[in-house]
Amino acid sequence: MEIAKIENQTTQYIVVNLGIEQYGIDIKYVDNIVRMQKITRVPKAPRFFRGVINLRGEIVPIMSVRRKFELDEDVITDKTRIIILKPEHQEAIGIIVDEVKEVLALDSDSIEKIQSNQNDEKAKYINAVGKYNDNLISILNINGVIDI
Repeated sequence: MEIAKIENQTTQYIVVNLGIEQYGIDIKYVDNIVRMQKITRVPKAPRFFRGVINLRGEIVPIMSVRRKFELDEDVITDKTRIIILKPEHQEAIGIIVDEVKEVLALDSDSIEKIQSNQNDEKAKYINAVGKYNDNLISILNINGVIDI
């Protein structure tokens, strides 16, 4: 795995927890953050799709990032949130996260892009690592995460 610097610019990320790991989601993809709610299951959907919710009249599919990453099963608490993402040229999709921590602005000097083997399934979910204080934040590749 090679690491290369990216050009100097500042980007805002929503930092979320999945277990003990911290992940950053580029704020340009985030449409809304809502509390956990009843999810209606959809028969024969892939295992990582939990179902759909009705968000102000819009039906939004909900995905478990934990299942997609093959981590432990979701544990729903009062901190669990659904982040509604609106990727470019795609319909909205919600992802379940354990907790939303903060919004963070990272400049490109604090971010190292990851060059990885395209055949590595898990590597397509993370495209960079951000450094903030003493913490490392894995920057999610939203298109890779929501890809079916």
